[in-house]
Amino acid sequence: MVDSKAWNWDEVKEQIWNEPSEDVYYYLHRWQQIGFKKFLDLGCGKGRHSHLFADSGFEVFSFDLSEKAINLVKDKAERRGQKIHVNIGDIKNLPYKSETFDCILSYHTIYHTDTKGINIVLDEIYRVLKPGGEIFITLNSKDNPSFNNPDYKKIDNNTIIKTEGPEVDMPHYYANVEEVRTLLEKFKIIRLRHIEEFFNNRTSWHYHVHAQK
Repeated sequence: MVDSKAWNWDEVKEQIWNEPSEDVYYYLHRWQQIGFKKFLDLGCGKGRHSHLFADSGFEVFSFDLSEKAINLVKDKAERRGQKIHVNIGDIKNLPYKSETFDCILSYHTIYHTDTKGINIVLDEIYRVLKPGGEIFITLNSKDNPSFNNPDYKKIDNNTIIKTEGPEVDMPHYYANVEEVRTLLEKFKIIRLRHIEEFFNNRTSWHYHVHAQK
């Protein structure tokens, strides 16, 4: 299993990483209506979703491998008068008790590992989620052009190592729809979408998964 590696936020200039994703507003509203309170932003980055949920009355826990990112979350929370619990660490070993969270968001994060690692991460997510709790996660699709990029080293049947940008030397796990269903077999899948996105003149494909424990 490969070691986890944090994003190099010094190389990330795009404003998009400071703004909540459109998809996340749906889950914010849904989870408010259900009455969920404890929210984990897993791989929170600079906190674009953590601050959104904190402003909406959730008890927010922000988790990331990057110390720089976590410090940015803390500083912004202090300026806005928000109480956000922050932790630095590896998503394969979460520092929370079992059945802690009502809802978990992991947006473009958990696939930063290999085949063995992704299974460990999903086991950890399942462990810390309350029965009846829900998750919204994204996974790389094998239809993504980067999966077959000859410049990237392939370390197992589903994993490549990127060689450029803020994700240099970072593993990326990719799956097809059958593999996604197998990965999530402990969960009840509520909604599974295959999404094509265009960003910086590139196309990419991801699975967006809404599931329940």
